[in-house]
Amino acid sequence: MTLIERTSGGGQTAAPASGDARRGRRRGSAAWLGLAGLGTLLAVMEIVPRVGLVSSKYFPPTSRIAEALAAEVTDQAFWVALGDTLKGWALGLLIATVAGAALGVLIGAVPLLREYTASTIEFLRPIPSVALIPLAVLLFGTDIRSTLLLVVYASFWQVLVQVLYGVQDVDPVADETARSYGLSTIARVRYVLWPTALPYVMTGVRLAAAVALVLAITAELVIGAPGLGARIAVAQTSNAVPDMYALVTVTGLLGVLVNLGARAVERRTLAWHQSVRGEVAA
Repeated sequence: MTLIERTSGGGQTAAPASGDARRGRRRGSAAWLGLAGLGTLLAVMEIVPRVGLVSSKYFPPTSRIAEALAAEVTDQAFWVALGDTLKGWALGLLIATVAGAALGVLIGAVPLLREYTASTIEFLRPIPSVALIPLAVLLFGTDIRSTLLLVVYASFWQVLVQVLYGVQDVDPVADETARSYGLSTIARVRYVLWPTALPYVMTGVRLAAAVALVLAITAELVIGAPGLGARIAVAQTSNAVPDMYALVTVTGLLGVLVNLGARAVERRTLAWHQSVRGEVAA
């Protein structure tokens, strides 16, 4: 509602714009600045090879990359590769999320189990997923299961660690109150533990979504599993440089969409939580 302030002379002056209007202007300004930055980058990429600062053989201008991208999207094989990448990403992320959340709640809720597994988790978590590529090739060859092995391993730790933090953040007073009222273990998990851990779970899923996409494309690029990564490798070996850059651009766009989607799901799921309400009100 717009507020009106009366002046001493009897006239009326409009009060400052509401908070919603100011937030809308800030979001619009940020969006335009982002588009301006992207436009500047594309212009630089167009100019630099044309003026000879870098060889267009290895760094084609934006217009040639756009032409290659237009040709890619009309090729059915491109969409098949995109589907393979999304399939490996989504399935691996789903497995990692379910396993990480379930084990995180179980380990975090049992102090003895948490202490018993702490050193094992700290030992396994830092191992780079790419170090498992030889094992994946030996077990599954170039099958999609090789992609899943790397994606699940990398994403699992993102979810598990966040869930462990969330379980440890449960208010002991609330937990003791639930116990004193005779709530069962399942009820305490549902009404006390899970609401506290859910923001951590969503943070872990958001981080895991980006990591899963990186590992899916890495597996395809290195192992040769079906997907966009394998298509990038083929373009590179066949010296189709504009096609290679076009496919790399697609992977970048996928990363942006995954991040935006994960944030949208997080905001919708945690609409009741103070962190999201504070973000909306900011």
